[in-house]
Amino acid sequence: MGFWEALILGIIQGLTEFLPVSSSGHLELGKAFLGDNSLPEESLLFTVVVHAATALSTLVVFRKDILEIIKGLFQFKWNEQAEFSVKVILSMIPAAIIGVLFNDQIEALFNKQILLVGAMLVITGLLLFLADRAKRTEKQVSYGYALIIGISQAIAILPGISRSGATISTSVLLGIDREKAARFSFLMVVPLILGKMAKDVLDGNISSEMTNAMPLIVGFVAAFVSGLVACTWMIALVKKSQLRYFSFYCFIVGFGAIITTLFI
Repeated sequence: MGFWEALILGIIQGLTEFLPVSSSGHLELGKAFLGDNSLPEESLLFTVVVHAATALSTLVVFRKDILEIIKGLFQFKWNEQAEFSVKVILSMIPAAIIGVLFNDQIEALFNKQILLVGAMLVITGLLLFLADRAKRTEKQVSYGYALIIGISQAIAILPGISRSGATISTSVLLGIDREKAARFSFLMVVPLILGKMAKDVLDGNISSEMTNAMPLIVGFVAAFVSGLVACTWMIALVKKSQLRYFSFYCFIVGFGAIITTLFI
């Protein structure tokens, strides 16, 4: 993987991790159209690195929230921060189970499966369109809702299903306040990304000898900077009910990928 490929893919990851258009799907489309010929192990390593960059950008944007949660936990008493932490942990369970039990099958889907990505992008677009038309309410994230949102996050493991799109759309359709939906959606993914990285390290999947370090550094920086911009922008867009524009984009890209695969 060269410098420009790493830069472009890093920007794609940073933007699409937070914008509801599927980062995994766009990474696969980007790799396919850029003609990336990296070995599967190298491609996985790059994907993990840029996901780490967007996790870091999430920590930066929500640093005040995270510090409050940490302070609340160290007080060793039941409070709003402790309750929020339990809901985040509850939301992680479905994706964690799927990731552990079906890890090999999931990784097989991330190998230029353009037809699958296109179909899942169309589904993402439909979710966003429905959520944008949902009636505004101001419900809180309950324990039951946290589990349901977690199930939508587990489904979003599929390339082409936007994680932020699925979780925010599910939250909005459940009637949760839009700003709270975006906050919960972005914070709930950080432990999963860090856990996935730890698992890959322990399994020996990540090795500095597998690829040139320069594309990893370029991809990390590009994903981190673009992630900061996209995360802040996305919070504002959710509050303004502008998800439908992303649904149109997903429809265009999704059907374009399907047509390209089947007829070109």
